[in-house]
Amino acid sequence: MSVESLDIAPRARRPLAARTDVIAMMLGLATLTVCVTLLAQMGLVSVSFVKLLGKTLCLCLAALALDLVWGFTGILSLGHFAFFGIGGYAIGMWLMWDRTEAIVAASLAQSTLPPTPFEIREAIGTQIFGVVGTSEIPWLWAYAGSLPLQLAFAVLVPGLIAGIFGWLAFRSRVAGVYLSILTQAGTLALSLWLFQNDSGLRGNNGLSGLQNIPGLTDVPQSVISIWFLWASAIALALSYLGASWTVSGRFGSVLRGIRDNEARVRFLGYEVEHYKLAVFTGTAMLCGLAGALYYPQAGIVNPAEIAPIASIYLVVWVAIGGRGRLYGAVIGAAVVSLASSWFTGGGAPDIELGFYTIKWTDWWLVLLGLSFVLVTLYAPKGLGGLVDIYTHKRARRREDLGPDQGSLRGEEEQP
Repeated sequence: MSVESLDIAPRARRPLAARTDVIAMMLGLATLTVCVTLLAQMGLVSVSFVKLLGKTLCLCLAALALDLVWGFTGILSLGHFAFFGIGGYAIGMWLMWDRTEAIVAASLAQSTLPPTPFEIREAIGTQIFGVVGTSEIPWLWAYAGSLPLQLAFAVLVPGLIAGIFGWLAFRSRVAGVYLSILTQAGTLALSLWLFQNDSGLRGNNGLSGLQNIPGLTDVPQSVISIWFLWASAIALALSYLGASWTVSGRFGSVLRGIRDNEARVRFLGYEVEHYKLAVFTGTAMLCGLAGALYYPQAGIVNPAEIAPIASIYLVVWVAIGGRGRLYGAVIGAAVVSLASSWFTGGGAPDIELGFYTIKWTDWWLVLLGLSFVLVTLYAPKGLGGLVDIYTHKRARRREDLGPDQGSLRGEEEQP
């Protein structure tokens, strides 16, 4: 049996500048950000709409990460949105601490005697944690006042958790539906822990007021929203370039080999666990970055954001967009996110049937579930398949090469 039989032999990496999807994605993101910026400056689009687009780009980044895990490696993770939420909590801690510290310091400065550091710290604790009946600052907040450290935590903590989980799961050869259940169970456990008041993260109240950036109180939200839109677009563009470069080379070929026939890849001498752990950990860090950009635009993060249902939504977005296609994941997340905002935000008019009124705020989840079922049954390539048809891209025919050349089917088209 040869390496070539699995199509993971070394081959020339296709330049990113020659990739149609990369060019289209970069041009699309650049056009979107520039046009929205100009329209916002002319007052033709609202701040809430700009924030909606910025949040949508962050969700696209999370979908891109899941596609690397599920679409290219075959690991159906039902917990990747938990890493998204952890990134939001990490940056939210700094936003709440720094803003509260400034308010407390300004208030105590009016006292006859200058406040001591202990008094300032106690007042901060009361302001932040008084809602859960305490003024004691948990150990989790030891470095909440440091922006560089909290930004690092937003990426490193998801990576650390994913690394530990992946090392335990992959070395035990847990795969398939069992691994999916484990990721969902871990997400549920984390969510239930965060709901507790003694978790140190304000329980069900979560972290709020995140749209108020410390040190930028004089800057209007119309300007801050544009900054975050650009930051989200740049993060998505760089991540798409990195993901495209990764999956177009040897590493990506091994990932697809693991997805199609893990046993054969292992037989050829590849450390399957190392590849799985690398992509699982890397995408968790990518989700943490997306969450750190998302929640300052959303304004609040709470345990409900980490509940298993959120990760299931992420899977639905990738499936509707077309897994195994990086652009499919981005398209799916963007379409579903914007459609959700339109249907649940009152944009879609109610339909009067005489005997019953269809209110889309109540029926949106049913429509989303139905779309997922229909795509799974009749259009497994998702919306990305429409892009393939439009650009006249056709997947290469996969033929059984027989037992003498290996049982994997044919050479697969580069994503």
